[in-house]
Amino acid sequence: MTRRFLIAAALIAAATFASAQQLPPGKWWRRDEVVRHLGLSTDQQNRLDRIYAEAASDLIDARGEVEKASIALRSEIDQPQPNHNSVMKTAARLSAARGKLFERELLMLLDMRATLTEQQWTKMRNVLDRMEQNRKPRMDGGNPDDGPDGPPNGPNPGRGNRPQQRPRPNL
Repeated sequence: MTRRFLIAAALIAAATFASAQQLPPGKWWRRDEVVRHLGLSTDQQNRLDRIYAEAASDLIDARGEVEKASIALRSEIDQPQPNHNSVMKTAARLSAARGKLFERELLMLLDMRATLTEQQWTKMRNVLDRMEQNRKPRMDGGNPDDGPDGPPNGPNPGRGNRPQQRPRPNL
């Protein structure tokens, strides 16, 4: 029972660091390439600035609560004899904090989404999907931009015809 409990607590702690797909960091709507790609107007940029400013303080507080609860959970788990009830209470606090952060991020996203046209949103989703694909590690240890046969210029350019040995994943 204790082993299952510790595994569950470790999974909860690990989940703290997992991140869902998010918008690009910072004020992405002020980057020239994004403005051009999406065709953002000055009015849209100003509305996005207001949405961001209204959410910033709440997001900072919510991220702080998640971090504090994560540290508390790690501290509980690191005890020589973790107290089951205490760990579960701290895990519940972390889960609630993560839920509040998610809700606030979602509200900001919905407000930002309402600022964009359908065409702009579709373009943004395509960029986000590509970013997500580039973040996911490939099972063969290769670069996500490489094709199934390796890099675009061959398996090992400049080193003869010897294929590069890629490490095999430990499964």
